[in-house]
Amino acid sequence: MAPGGKKKAFAKWSMHQALHSEVSSLLVESGLEFTFHSEDTEIGCINDRDSNIMGRFTCHTSTCSSNGWSSKMIAITIREYSGQRYNARVYHQRCKSCKRLSRPLLDDSYAERVVYWLKKWSGVQVVKPAFSGHSKGPHDRNLCEGCKAGHCSQEDDDFFSERFNRFVSSESSAID
Repeated sequence: MAPGGKKKAFAKWSMHQALHSEVSSLLVESGLEFTFHSEDTEIGCINDRDSNIMGRFTCHTSTCSSNGWSSKMIAITIREYSGQRYNARVYHQRCKSCKRLSRPLLDDSYAERVVYWLKKWSGVQVVKPAFSGHSKGPHDRNLCEGCKAGHCSQEDDDFFSERFNRFVSSESSAID
């Protein structure tokens, strides 16, 4: 326990500056260069997007029976700032067994998703990354800090809006 007999508060999200080199290497092929903005703030943000990435969580509670879990729906808020700067807030999830917070170990989808939006905001033509894998169960909003903060989308809104816009365009072309 923390001083004063209170339980230690665990962070509900984190920033992953250590993954900036992966983001940079993917941006280089488009001639883009961004720096990581280490201040976790909306102040000065010129673009932002809530999305989802994938990774694995481990429960660090010694008395918990869970060995951890993977998630294909980890909430992330990607932000762009002036001066070619960005950051991304990754929301944590709670263990289904003991309800304690866990910080994810992220896969390549973090860098791919961040780069997708930085390129799009920079006017670079992008192709939506393919979704890989299948979920082993429904997304539990009660365990997701992104849902609680209003930054998690159950559907992949990026993909849905692009498909919807193409559908509307093709429908209006057929009517003309």
